[in-house]
Amino acid sequence: MPDDTQDVISGGHLVAKALKAEGVDRIYTLCGGHIIDIYDGCVDEGIEVVDVRHEQVAAHAADGYARITGKPGCAVVTAGPGTTDAVTGVANAFRAESPMLLIGGQGALTQHKMGSLQDLPHVDMMNPVTKFAATVPDTARAADMVSMAFRECYHGAPGPSFLEIPRDVLDAKVPVDKARVPKAGAYRASTRSPGDPEAVERLADLLVHAEKPAILLGSQVWTTRGTEAAVELVRTLNVPAYMNGAGRGTLPPGDPHHFQLSRRYAFSNADVIVIVGTPFDFRMGYGKRLSPAATVVQIDLDYRTVGKNRDIDLGIVGDAGLVLKAVTEAASGRVNGGASKRKEWLDELRAAEQTALEKRLPQLRSDASPIHPYRLVSEINDFLTEDSIYIGDGGDIVTFSGQVVQPKSPGHWMDPGPLGTLGVGVPFVLAAKQARPDKEVVALFGDGAFSLTGWDFETLVRYDLPFVGIVGNNSSMNQIRYGQAAKYGKDRERVGNTLGDVRYDEFARMLGGHGEEVRDPADIGPALRRARESGKPSLINVWVDPDAYAPGTMNQTMYK
Repeated sequence: MPDDTQDVISGGHLVAKALKAEGVDRIYTLCGGHIIDIYDGCVDEGIEVVDVRHEQVAAHAADGYARITGKPGCAVVTAGPGTTDAVTGVANAFRAESPMLLIGGQGALTQHKMGSLQDLPHVDMMNPVTKFAATVPDTARAADMVSMAFRECYHGAPGPSFLEIPRDVLDAKVPVDKARVPKAGAYRASTRSPGDPEAVERLADLLVHAEKPAILLGSQVWTTRGTEAAVELVRTLNVPAYMNGAGRGTLPPGDPHHFQLSRRYAFSNADVIVIVGTPFDFRMGYGKRLSPAATVVQIDLDYRTVGKNRDIDLGIVGDAGLVLKAVTEAASGRVNGGASKRKEWLDELRAAEQTALEKRLPQLRSDASPIHPYRLVSEINDFLTEDSIYIGDGGDIVTFSGQVVQPKSPGHWMDPGPLGTLGVGVPFVLAAKQARPDKEVVALFGDGAFSLTGWDFETLVRYDLPFVGIVGNNSSMNQIRYGQAAKYGKDRERVGNTLGDVRYDEFARMLGGHGEEVRDPADIGPALRRARESGKPSLINVWVDPDAYAPGTMNQTMYK
């Protein structure tokens, strides 16, 4: 036992000091007896404790907070079901390469393997979906291990870490001089690698001599805050750019190098294709959608991702922003960077964009009721401003929006990422509005997706976080319904995927928010504006056509 005359500190207070050193200014949590000493420490350190109604929400909010701020997020949950409830949020962050720390409680070490309340093998469960998972074995190590976990979040591509802290370790007090509290900024090295200089020179040469280049700017462009470098490259070298994930918004709509609807055409006809910060996963057809005749270059933070699932001609491991900046510099002065000879290629792609848009225009402007999803997402796109952060949470309805909604600024698009997790919407709204109260937040939900975490709408009301929410309501899990109809026939398309006709506008009003119902497409725009003006968390319940499916839904490989 420590001498009562010595200065002592508890494990929970050491955790809070380590969070403060990392720049964490709020934690997302649902209370439990195992973890309350961390709350006490956070109060002393000036860290806000944001309490939610479900641990999945806490984990998703920590993920979302990291995406918006560029700092790691943190969620704190109790042992057992508290930690298992958070697994989905951690797994989503893992696939989305989002840096966050989940701290879970645990029974006392003195009761190890005795069957204490909520005792589970958390570390074993978390290992497959984190970059680092460990138990804090000693109170004096609490701050040190929090810092270690944060450091591991940034090894290669970012991702989540997990720490469990036994209750007696957390509550115990140790002499201050026995505890290591890492100094802010002194326990993590820069991860900003500019890539192999020879590979950078080679890529510059490829782009200078390419006749039909194309570049895909993925989430790591935003993760590394490489927006300016990406924009400079595409404009200087006159390269058409496509964007996905958090990379959306890198170029504003209307920019001559911003392309969206002609990606498949470009990737089938380009002679040089540069993939930045996106793996060859299902979204990329595992690399098979790229022309076999093209020279393919992949840039990624993680060595393991480069060349995975598809052979490449050149791989560069490094920070997207620094690599792209170096490529632009290396290409400068070389025959105008090759830019002058690509006008015909850009015109060809712009014509393909226009053809795709004209094919879709009747649906974008449809006056049908129930409302066509294309009309809904078109209205949302028109509604967005340069300060609107757009969040998509759903299956088929968000697939529609991915083809139409164009964020006006970098970092203003949020979706779950490649895990495809439904339920991220409300927690992402919570994180985005708290991190950037100056921004408008607009969220589109599928009715099924909203159901998963929708009760935390009350948390948004409680914390006075206004946002414009839209539920595209077809009373169905339509992405799955389509596959069932295609695979088993129309007589079995409604098995296990049909929901009740829920008035989400009334739900919003019941919890103290703003709610409206829309059945006529002409009413969408006015309802969106009234929600904006309400100054409250809002839900506009829009009844959409249940028999309209997004092309992306109909083209899913799992149904082939």
